[in-house]
Amino acid sequence: MATIGKIVGVNGNLIRVAFDGAVAQNEVGFAKLASGVELKSEVIRIRGDYAELQVFEDTTGLKAGDEVRFTGELLSVELGPGLLTQVFDGLQNPLPELAEECGFFLQRGKYLPALPRDVKWAFTPVAKVGDVVTGGDTLGTVPEGIFKHRIMVPFKCRGSLTVESIVPAGEHVVEDVVAVLKDENGNSVEVKLYQTWPVKIPIKNYAERLRPSKPLTMQQRIIDTFFPVMQGGTFCTPGPFGAGKTVLQQLMSRYADVDIVILTACGERAGEVVETLREFPELIDPRTGKSLMERTLIICNTSSMPVAAREASVYTGVTLAEYYRQMGLNVLLLADSTSRWAQALREMSGRLEEIPGEEAFPAYLESVIASFYERGGVVRLKDGSTGSVTIGGSVSPAGGNFEEPVTQATLKVVGAFLGLSRERSDQRRFPAIHPLESWSKYEGVIDSKKVAEARKVLADGNDVNQMMKVVGEEGTSIDDFVVYLKSEYLDSVYLQQDAYNDIDAACSADRQKYVFECVYKILETPMSFTDKDSARAFFLKLTQTTKDWNRVAFDSEEFKNLEKQISDSVAEVAKNV
Repeated sequence: MATIGKIVGVNGNLIRVAFDGAVAQNEVGFAKLASGVELKSEVIRIRGDYAELQVFEDTTGLKAGDEVRFTGELLSVELGPGLLTQVFDGLQNPLPELAEECGFFLQRGKYLPALPRDVKWAFTPVAKVGDVVTGGDTLGTVPEGIFKHRIMVPFKCRGSLTVESIVPAGEHVVEDVVAVLKDENGNSVEVKLYQTWPVKIPIKNYAERLRPSKPLTMQQRIIDTFFPVMQGGTFCTPGPFGAGKTVLQQLMSRYADVDIVILTACGERAGEVVETLREFPELIDPRTGKSLMERTLIICNTSSMPVAAREASVYTGVTLAEYYRQMGLNVLLLADSTSRWAQALREMSGRLEEIPGEEAFPAYLESVIASFYERGGVVRLKDGSTGSVTIGGSVSPAGGNFEEPVTQATLKVVGAFLGLSRERSDQRRFPAIHPLESWSKYEGVIDSKKVAEARKVLADGNDVNQMMKVVGEEGTSIDDFVVYLKSEYLDSVYLQQDAYNDIDAACSADRQKYVFECVYKILETPMSFTDKDSARAFFLKLTQTTKDWNRVAFDSEEFKNLEKQISDSVAEVAKNV
């Protein structure tokens, strides 16, 4: 029997409820308005006979004495075929269907099933009657786009179960029972094409957790070469507004070497989300030639939802990512922006009257952020296959200040830091990742010693540039000036890419290795010039030729001709040494 409580206090979207019965942390409750509309909420703290819940809707009209119905279930998501191509809100309501029913303004208390109930899926059984299975084992498959979607034994099942019956190959809707299992106590467990799972609890139905060992190719030279990310690793992209986070996310989504992309817009409820929803269906997936949305899932909050929904959307996204990892797929989860999620935590912490930490963020901010990123990783499944979840979080520190608590808490747990720079963005140097402030703990596609030497060229060139700002170009020696020009050359032709050029927008690992070797030889080549003007003219011409080289197809005749032009011009200035 469901527990019923009474509201004794309302503070924004936080309600305090007196109850008599059993209530659990993270349990879902529905606060009932006088009109009969029920608002979804989640228990975030229990003290004696009182529970405090965050409401995922506008609480206007709620008052003391109103009824709250506790469901006995934790905040959960539906997992099954039909997730891909969908656009959900933070509570996994399908937004296109919600908009059709409600019109321009979404109604409070309106919740729809996440998965379509009327679509038929072609189920093919894999298990047989009499097989012994455990939670997470595959019972059958259905085709979902380019993937075989595994229908698995519900993750909540513990111990060994025996397959008592399983339907033959045929078409079924998600609510059809496709198998009946019997547990060790003789109880029957019905398996449908979908299951539910609590978002705050990691899915751990795998054999072993592995250390990330394979670079995740993003096809962005500055990332793959200088600040690589591992498959199953973690990274963050802090940066001020307008530094190019959204375009960089789209490039990662399109060209990263992963199977599934999940974009969680946990804080961006304005222009960025509109742009994403417009652009993603138009983006062509290089792997299939079809729309990128066919292997993408978007979660975003609506403008009518309070900040508490930002937290739900983060956990919804990572739970869906873990689900696809259980199928042996590689998933990229991009959370934008975790700063807004942290602000939601700060707001709720203030309403709970907890002792604040730095800048009024909750004292447990670091542990909450760490527990989120820890849900990424590479796992070996029980059938021997592997799957991974790579988590990348965007951070939007006020004024681009990387010393603020959210950025610092994130840097303590991630494996790579891709810091976006306002200065580089203003100079139109994209991707605007700062090459001297960023770092990575991972090994990339290029030899790390050569990468370190290339970064030293950038650092030395930056030192000369800072000196020239004080003493002027005329106060700089010709040798120092050449060091500065070499660093600018490396920056212009290798670190920067043209996202609007069909070829330069993505650079494969093989091409990166080849181009880097050529650029590295140029950086190492001693050069002699009569004066600074001749040195400047040489590097301007060399830079333009190399940029043209980046924009032609790899191994084409034009590619070889431009490469010869580059090597001949470098050989000419090297003769004079």
